Amino acid sequence: MRTAVRYFDHAATTPIRQVAVDAWAEHAHLLNPASQYGSGRAANAVLSEARETIAALLGADPIEVIFTGSGTEADNLAVQGLFHASPSHRVISTGIEHPAVREAVEKLPGADVELLPVGFSGHVEPTEILDQPAALATCMWANNETGAIQPVEDIAARATAAGTPVHVDAVQVVGHIPVDFHAHQFSTLAASAHKFGGPRGVGLLLARRSPKLEPVIHGGGQERGIRPGTVDAASAIATAAALKEAVGEMDSERARVSSLRDRLVSGVTAEISTARVTTTEPALPGHAHFTFPGANGDAMIMLLDGLGIEASTGSACNSGVNQPSHVLEAMGVGSDGALRFTLGRTTTQEDVDAVVAALPEVIERATF
Repeated sequence: MRTAVRYFDHAATTPIRQVAVDAWAEHAHLLNPASQYGSGRAANAVLSEARETIAALLGADPIEVIFTGSGTEADNLAVQGLFHASPSHRVISTGIEHPAVREAVEKLPGADVELLPVGFSGHVEPTEILDQPAALATCMWANNETGAIQPVEDIAARATAAGTPVHVDAVQVVGHIPVDFHAHQFSTLAASAHKFGGPRGVGLLLARRSPKLEPVIHGGGQERGIRPGTVDAASAIATAAALKEAVGEMDSERARVSSLRDRLVSGVTAEISTARVTTTEPALPGHAHFTFPGANGDAMIMLLDGLGIEASTGSACNSGVNQPSHVLEAMGVGSDGALRFTLGRTTTQEDVDAVVAALPEVIERATF
């Protein structure tokens, strides 16, 4: 019989909130919000309510809220849309971006890409390359592997002063630390509903009216023509409900989860002398990234899974692909024996203590 599951992969996805389930179920009957008859107007009213709620929570205008199918789609629409709207081919990025941005940048036709340096701590260093105009500058707000919070405000201010639009991948941040879109000089910002307890299959793109994104998907005028296609009003209102609850409990959850994360880090480092902590402040409260030199990543995950402990070696978007972490490589840190624990609202002290107790034997067995 399988033991109780102790889930430590909230950065990959977090369990859906009951308020999101209830909101979706209440509105699942809604039809096409673009229709002009009564049922369409009813669906559009709910969609507008969702847009207004999300805008208020993230410091944006309702018209700036665009619903997408995922955070990955939101990143792609922003990166490609800003690039194709500019006469410049120069792009500024970093070596630690999520594949949604990293690969989108790599596929830009004729792009001249320059990367901001990354320190040993995993934090991006703003440099003079931001002081010359570019088609766009893009930097994630917090890294999905290490949890390192990046100096996006400084990057945006410097890039904007040079006339460069700025895209921020905030998928790991929204719902976990405060976001005020208008307070920062971001042109676009991407988020993903399932990272804060909303439904899977819903992303968010905040996009200012100017610069106007060049559409990369065609076939309709929905979502300002940037993301055409029928919007699921039920999923939109479920996303808004989840975000409202996440923001409402943000302060208390940050303190609780941060305390549990610190307990995990201190326990692991006390029990395993070879453990190296690769999460460096400032960082997200729920991230604890380690390396255990000599340990096999796949073996660690399988052994932990056998004990009912679910963790990861890095991004879930790279699951099943046994390759070095480009994030750790950019930091100048070896990715040998990398293991990521990410805590969330379902994590308890008992979960943390169970990991600390089980990990020494797991590492010993996974080290060949």
